[in-house]
Parts: sequence; C-alpha cells; structure tokens
Amino acid sequence: MKIASFNINGVKARFGLLQGWLQESDVDVALLQEIKSSDETFPRAAFEDLGFQVETHGQKGFNGVAILSRLPLEDIRRTLPGDETDPQARWLEATVIGARPVRLCNLYLPNGNPAPGPKHDYKLAWMARMKARAETLLAGEEPFLMAGDYNIIPAATDAAEPEKWRTDSLFRPDSRAAFRRILNLGFTDAFRAIDAAPLNYTFWDFQRGAWNRNDGIRIDHFLLSPQAADLLTDCQIEREMRGRERPSDHVPIWVELDA
Repeated sequence: MKIASFNINGVKARFGLLQGWLQESDVDVALLQEIKSSDETFPRAAFEDLGFQVETHGQKGFNGVAILSRLPLEDIRRTLPGDETDPQARWLEATVIGARPVRLCNLYLPNGNPAPGPKHDYKLAWMARMKARAETLLAGEEPFLMAGDYNIIPAATDAAEPEKWRTDSLFRPDSRAAFRRILNLGFTDAFRAIDAAPLNYTFWDFQRGAWNRNDGIRIDHFLLSPQAADLLTDCQIEREMRGRERPSDHVPIWVELDA
C-alpha cells in the first residue's frame, strides 16, 4: 500500500498539477492539506472519475484536508477531539481497507506565526490535543499513521539555513519539544527511518529563489505507530514536483507499507 501526503496549497489553483500527478502516480491513497475549498465546492467528481473515493473536511478559502483513496475507506472522522469550538478544518481520519486495515490521520498543523502570540499558543494547544488523540489510538495497538504538513522543523539538519528559523514558530524550542513529546510516545519518523542524510526537504518558499538555491525545510512528515512501522518498506520525497509548472511550495512525500 502506497500512501502519499501532499500540501497542495489550493486544490483549484493546482488542479492540473494534482490531476496529472494522480494519473501518473501509483499511489493508493493521497492525503491532501491546505485544499482551501469548502466540501461543497471541492472538485470531487474529477477525482472520482479517476477511481478515487473522496472524503473532505473543507473550509472556504483556508486550511482544509482531504483523502483520496483507490481502496475503500471506512469510519470517517472529521474533527480532532479536545475543543468542540475550534472552527478550523485541519484533521481528517479514516481507515483504509487493504490487505490489512490501516488507520489514517491526515493533518494540517497550525503555522503558529507570529510567535510568541495567540497563533503560536493555538498551535501548541492543538498539538496537545493531537498528542491526546495519538495516545488513544496507540492504546488500540493497531497500525495507524499521522501524516501531513506539521509546520515543524524537527532538527537543524531539516533546514538549509537553520539559523534564520530560530525565532520562527516552526523551529522554536517549545514547538519542537511538543513534536518530540508526540514522537516519544513510540512513533517512527518514516523518512528518517529510511534516509538519515541532510538536504532532504519538502518545502521551498516561493520568494527569494529558495527552490533554485535549495533553501528548503522538511516540515511534511509521516509518524508511524509501532504496528505501522513494522510494515514500512520505503519512504521517499518527490522533490522533482517543485520544479513543475505552477507548483505548490510543498512536494509529495510517500510511504509504502506491507499492507
């Protein structure tokens, strides 16, 4: 089973890019973030015509997550527990039914800037809710993963120029500590389990020639439960997607599971 995560930065703005990638790719499941579309206006039919089941948790003009799956999806959940008043569409869960069921948690973690400030506080509170949900799912001892745009640079080796991110919410010590508290529950960072080399990024800013200079950061991650980590066979970043016409500022990252 091949599962990809891709912050598309606007499904309508990148519709051609996304459709072409899905047609040429062999992914079974695509987890999309920042779709910037309500559920009603998401171009569902176009992806259904390609053979995907489509599930969305959208929000007009902002945020939003979607799951596109060639395999059956069951037990859909559209909110992250812990704050029923939270209006932001950032979390979508489903169980994908392959040779072995795997629970998917698709997330678009808050950016948190400017930091310090209310947006950073919201980010840390959101991560605490995420940790609580992870603990609940871990107790079930079934394969599951949490994947998406984490807006977290885990370590200095995950940035081309880490010094310029020191005060940014993506790299502040309290943000990285919150990420480590989740990771230390027993998760595996899938990409680092396969490739420990530096200079592997998933995001390049549109400004200042970042792509041409490889001034990137690694902020899109797959965290695998112990049961899912046992099924991991590969994890790769599709770096070349950033060089295509009208790209997202993120590129896809995918895992292959023996499931």
